[in-house]
Amino acid sequence: MLPRARSCSDWLNMSKRVDKNQREIVAGLREFGATVQVLSGVGKGCVDILCGFRGRSFPMEIKSGKGKLTPDEIEWHNNWKGNHYIVHDLLEAIDIITIEEE
Repeated sequence: MLPRARSCSDWLNMSKRVDKNQREIVAGLREFGATVQVLSGVGKGCVDILCGFRGRSFPMEIKSGKGKLTPDEIEWHNNWKGNHYIVHDLLEAIDIITIEEE
């Protein structure tokens, strides 16, 4: 059986789950000179954004305030074989992308 197509209300409900600070973080990273691909619509626990800076990639989960990872996000983070980060604000994201490679 094929999955049903998403309706407009499905997309609206999905957009409500985007953390309020995501737009600010994405805009700030881009202004800082990073490239940013928004992945929050992928679902299944995938990180919210993929940030590229100085030849390196930074998958980031964005959380507001004391926001906690969902069970799907926990599973994604546990299974991901590369670096990944949880950020709460723009300064935290910039700190991550500017840390010198070890």
